[in-house]
Amino acid sequence: MILSTLLESVTPLRIVGPADTEVTDVVIDSRRVSAGALFAALRGTQVDGHAYIDKAVAAGATAILCEELPAAPADGVTYIQVADSEAAVGPLAHAFCGFPTRRLKLVGVTGTNGKTTIATTLYNAMRQMGHKCGLCSTVCNYIDGKAYPTECTTPDVITLNRLLGTMADEGCEFAFMEVSSHAVAQKRIGGLNFAGGLFTNLTRDHLDYHKTFENYRDAKKAFFDGLSKEAFAVTNADDKNGMVMVQNTKASVKTYSVRSAADFKAKILEEGFDGMNLEMDGREVFVRFVGRFNVQNLLAVYGALRMLGVSQEEALVTLSLMKPVNGRFETISSPKGVTAIVDYAHTPDALENVLTTINEVISQRKEGEVWTVCGAGGNRDKGKRPLMAQEAVKQSQRVIITSDNPRDEEPEDIIRDMMAGVSEDDRQKVLTITDRREAIRTACMMARKGDVILVAGKGHEDYQIIKGVKHHFDDHEVIREAFGLPANANE
Repeated sequence: MILSTLLESVTPLRIVGPADTEVTDVVIDSRRVSAGALFAALRGTQVDGHAYIDKAVAAGATAILCEELPAAPADGVTYIQVADSEAAVGPLAHAFCGFPTRRLKLVGVTGTNGKTTIATTLYNAMRQMGHKCGLCSTVCNYIDGKAYPTECTTPDVITLNRLLGTMADEGCEFAFMEVSSHAVAQKRIGGLNFAGGLFTNLTRDHLDYHKTFENYRDAKKAFFDGLSKEAFAVTNADDKNGMVMVQNTKASVKTYSVRSAADFKAKILEEGFDGMNLEMDGREVFVRFVGRFNVQNLLAVYGALRMLGVSQEEALVTLSLMKPVNGRFETISSPKGVTAIVDYAHTPDALENVLTTINEVISQRKEGEVWTVCGAGGNRDKGKRPLMAQEAVKQSQRVIITSDNPRDEEPEDIIRDMMAGVSEDDRQKVLTITDRREAIRTACMMARKGDVILVAGKGHEDYQIIKGVKHHFDDHEVIREAFGLPANANE
């Protein structure tokens, strides 16, 4: 692509060198520069890309996007000076990939909890109805059924645009995407045209990065601020920040709720560990999801489907066919009548939601105790660790505090931080077992018929990161082994 064509999507402060040069790639990592590439020098949280401009030129870059021009520009290289490289690279990458979000309808999902369930269920629902779709999620990226592994909730700006470009090239009509607060703050979604945005909820998370809750909230809100007047915004009226998110958006706003007046409403008629009977939008429907939090997730899905033109009847029938997402309230039953639940809950609020649901079902059947096995991630927000333990203790009869992903921290230090949230009176019902495998096995061996074991924190993840090394570890596998079940049997 000719550089001058790419530059139509940005506003340079200055261009040094020819604008008619051919650009063969757009990259933000100097190690991936090849002949003819445009290298974007970004000021990252760890390193400044400007320090690698010379390396990029030596590797064959013919164009450099930067905020500061080098003292001695190289011959034959075009330098594009902009006010903010991070803001400019998104539109450039989007243009280079053929403006994919002009060729398909992109819907973004943001919030603390529920993003994966909502985005994945939308993807599965639309495919069930015969549409070609793409998905960008924490668990995995998909293009019409083909999996593309992922490393984070929202990929870097180059990877994201390439992925969307492939979706559009392969004829996808829709794409559904989890939008993380990091992605908004780092302008990874710059240049994308969203057909709609969904807000789930907002609770404490990622304060290690955002520093304050207000910064975290504002990053989420900025996503809705950027929606166009042609787009829609579906927000959770039950969350105190639900209307804050959309107060400055140009998009058409719709609300959903299980507690108050809203455009899309639902209530639970009956529930068990196999699913719920709901009244949704005035109609009764059985879904294979469990819990009030999942009612809100399904309302968000339903609202998006309706805004995308799906009829009430088709939307409800399709929702009745959907299954829970990997690692989100997945149940595994033992031969002796114990139920284990694997869930990604890794914030105090998410843990509260899952445990509340478990206790509601147990109270209905009047049998069993709750065991909770949980930990907290290393090198992340330490403030939520005691809160996680408090929530586990409050809603469980037995608690085992263990490792999650310790990363570079000592597991015992993380456990000690969690135990700081447990009162002296409650410590009698808490065990601390550093080895996660042994912690899960212990719960599975000690639980009795009718008991429910929540194994929280990792969900879909099939690894543990210890001292910077990724080891294979899957909660599902450990539970099935402890229950004496076949390793890969379908539930």
